[in-house]
Order: sequence, then structure tokens, then C-alpha cells
Amino acid sequence: MAVNHQMTLDLLAGLDPFDIFDTEAARLDGFFSGLDEEGWNRPSRCAGWSVRDVLGHLAGEELYNHACLDGDIEGFRAMLAREGVSGFDEFNEWCVRRRRDLPVAEVLEEWRTKNGETRRRMREAGRDALLDTSVGEYPVGLQTFHYDSEYATHADDVGAPVSDAEFGDRTAWRAKVGMFVLAEQGTPAQVEMTAERMWVHVAGVSAEISRAEFVEATVGRLPDDDPLDRRIRAALRCLA
Repeated sequence: MAVNHQMTLDLLAGLDPFDIFDTEAARLDGFFSGLDEEGWNRPSRCAGWSVRDVLGHLAGEELYNHACLDGDIEGFRAMLAREGVSGFDEFNEWCVRRRRDLPVAEVLEEWRTKNGETRRRMREAGRDALLDTSVGEYPVGLQTFHYDSEYATHADDVGAPVSDAEFGDRTAWRAKVGMFVLAEQGTPAQVEMTAERMWVHVAGVSAEISRAEFVEATVGRLPDDDPLDRRIRAALRCLA
């Protein structure tokens, strides 16, 4: 049996997506605020992107976030068409290119201000409200969990510190979000969360892996030399 959608919704019920969003945004803000030029130019885990480019991506995607909040997805799509941008991969690269020649302090302030507004408006709307997204109406709370995962992933991409005290809880909520998205996408994989680890079964292949490895698989960040079977890796990738 594949991952049960209702079961994963129940896993998320005890988590506050807005508090998590605030925490991960604060982690990134604190990290970005302390960087010098060398730190900004250091490569990130995102292929071809520096740490500064990750900031440019985060700042630029607020165009989409605000379009969702404003109920103006069609206006967002029209803007992309005017710019000759097709699809979200091109949109991400376009956001980065547009900000590479701007003063980094300006880009940081853009992201800080616009993301602050996004977080405030999402919290005010509440988790059960419906948001206009590129795939139709979607609950604000669930959309926020997607943002939570993205921010945690990019925090790891740029090397923002995570204390030992928060690592376990942070990995646990990320694993729960991963299980939810797998169920949402109708994965053929069977996934079970035990007290400390994850059990995964795909196409006749099984593995017991750590929660941290499971999270890295869901966001497509496992290193090439990781021994996890390629069929399992492919089935678990759902948030990248």
C-alpha cells in the first residue's frame, strides 16, 4: 500500500506551518546578514548558483508568492510571457539573472521585506483558507508547509547553521512534510516512519534509512555516491 494521504495529513496536524516558516526565514536572514563578499560568492549546493544567487532566487520568487496571495496568477503568467519566460525553471533562472548586478544589500532588503509580508499574510489568512496557486486553489497551511521545506532546503544549500538541539525536531517535521507530498503526488512507494528511521519499499526493493537521508532524498540532495538504490531515490524525490 502506498503512503496514505489522510495519515500524512494527521502527521501535519500537530505542526504549526507558520511558526516553522518564521524559524527558517530567520535562520536564512541571520546567516545572510553576517556574510562578507567571499561568503556571498561561495558555491551553494544548487548547481551553478552561488550563495548570492540563492538569495536572488528567494527574492524573485516572492513575485509568485504575492501573485498567489493577491489572486493574480493570470497576471503573473502574463508577466512571464512578456519577459519570454516559460515554466518555473526558467523563472528561477530569470530571477537570479535580474539580481546578479544589483547591490547585495538591496537584494537582501527586497527579500526580507517581501517575504516578511508573505509570512504575515499567510498567517493572517489561516491554514484552512484557500490560496490561488498555479495548480488551482490550495489550502494556505499546506502551501506554507511547501515553503517551509523549500526554506529549510535552501538554508542547508548555503550552509546556514542548525544547532544540535534543533536538528532532531527539524528533521522530523521535514520527514513528515516529505511523506505528505509523496502521498499528495500519488507515489507508488510504501513509506513508514518508525521511532528513529524510515522504511521504504519501491518496485520490489526495500531499504531502512535515517530520517535525514529520507529528507535529503525527497528534496533531491543526496550525493551521487550515496548507496541508496536509484529506484528508491527516484521514487522519493518529490520536493525538488
